[in-house]
Amino acid sequence: MRYALLLHNGEPSPGEIPAEGIAEMERLFAEYGQALESAGVLVAGEVLQFSDAATTVTRRTGATQVQDGPFAETKEALAGIFVVEVPDADAAIAWAEKCPGASYGSVEVRPVATSLAGGVWTGHGPAE
Repeated sequence: MRYALLLHNGEPSPGEIPAEGIAEMERLFAEYGQALESAGVLVAGEVLQFSDAATTVTRRTGATQVQDGPFAETKEALAGIFVVEVPDADAAIAWAEKCPGASYGSVEVRPVATSLAGGVWTGHGPAE
């Protein structure tokens, strides 16, 4: 079953994190990514730019509206995502516990309902 590990954390100001701290976190995430790959569970991994680089598009009113930034302002922003293919929620949670981002933010574990692959939507779990 596929699970998305959604990383949420506060967005630091420029210079707030020392260069050594950034280098250490990059090393830890590289090790985490390698562990996911070695275990054969990694489907995808993406680190997102800060939310001020986001653009939100909606047609809720019937007309297209485009706004700079995320839809909602929150204390923590969506910072990245890993998609893993594991047997069950317990396995996904175990990988979330190992994620370096859990040490300074939160990792939301959410089952993937369906995926687009080769132009076809495929089911992955109870929501199919």
